[in-house]
Amino acid sequence: MKIGVPKEIKNNEYRVGMTPAAVHELCGHGHDVFVETQAGAAIGFTDEDYQSAGAQILADAKAVFGAATLIVKVKEPQPEERALLNREHTLFTYLHLAPDQAQTDDLVASGAICIAYETVTDRSGRLPLLAPMSEVAGRMSIQAGAHCLEKSVGGRGVLLGGVPGVSPARVTVVGGGVVGQNAVAMAIGMGAQVTVLDRNMDVLRNLDHLYGNRITTLFSTVHTLDQAMVESDLVVGSVLIPGASAPKLITRDMIRRMPEGSVLVDVAIDQGGCAETSKPTTHDDPTYIVDGVVHYCVANMPGAVARTSTLALNNVTLPFVAALANKGPIRAMKEDPHLMAGLNIADGKVTYREVAEATGHSYTDPESLLGS
Repeated sequence: MKIGVPKEIKNNEYRVGMTPAAVHELCGHGHDVFVETQAGAAIGFTDEDYQSAGAQILADAKAVFGAATLIVKVKEPQPEERALLNREHTLFTYLHLAPDQAQTDDLVASGAICIAYETVTDRSGRLPLLAPMSEVAGRMSIQAGAHCLEKSVGGRGVLLGGVPGVSPARVTVVGGGVVGQNAVAMAIGMGAQVTVLDRNMDVLRNLDHLYGNRITTLFSTVHTLDQAMVESDLVVGSVLIPGASAPKLITRDMIRRMPEGSVLVDVAIDQGGCAETSKPTTHDDPTYIVDGVVHYCVANMPGAVARTSTLALNNVTLPFVAALANKGPIRAMKEDPHLMAGLNIADGKVTYREVAEATGHSYTDPESLLGS
């Protein structure tokens, strides 16, 4: 198969879909890999590295999309990239379609097969291709939140871990999934006073088992969330419904009653955000203030640590890329229901129910579509 790796063009996005090691693996299977020049240069992967691994270096994205049938990326295709897609293409990347009507419409119009990293599953029902970036984003949320608490960027002027004789910051983590667990670990490591909310008692029991009285666990209700919010210096929003828009659990009224200069880091912003006041920001301009609360809502947080993120992502995507290339996308998905779960759009039809519901498209069952 002919595999294309374009350079990412989203704001401050330096990750790359395939490392030279991954390229070497695919070339060893007899596939042709085309990499856009400088695709990985920002994180230390040179064109020469890719050539040594067996790739052909092409001048621009148009050439890559023209040469390849399987396109491997990191972030959702931008408008100029979507214009290059056609029915011959299979796109394998993060998509986050539910809150993105324009992207959904364009991908439907392209006729391409579009498989989303974030809805591929495993035998336990987990999301293995989302997990490593959730781990990165969860850890970064505390790092970013600690910086935003500094007075120079509009924060309260609070040190996350405090000092002897001065209380540490109060951190609330909304959602105890992969993002939340990593946020909790970082916040505890930095000495903060941590509260975590979730509606899954098994999640809360596991966190209590790990950390005991170093954290407070609360069953999430409107009342407990409201109470925790108004007492917090830093809130991390980390709720997720796979493939669907994030629920707006954090209301404008809760934000309004938080302390002046407190911080919200909304890690769910890729799926629309879990706060009514959230809107996507970029690494160039990461924050804004609503009702005195600093909002950090960068939609590609792991892009700031692009080398670590790329290596972690390739560890989990490579087996799926190999299956798509070795078997072809239709056979690969028919033989692997977990990969089929990643199929969001194909042949001009939306094949993921939550995306169809969020964007007003008709839903088509992926198994029946692939069977035909």
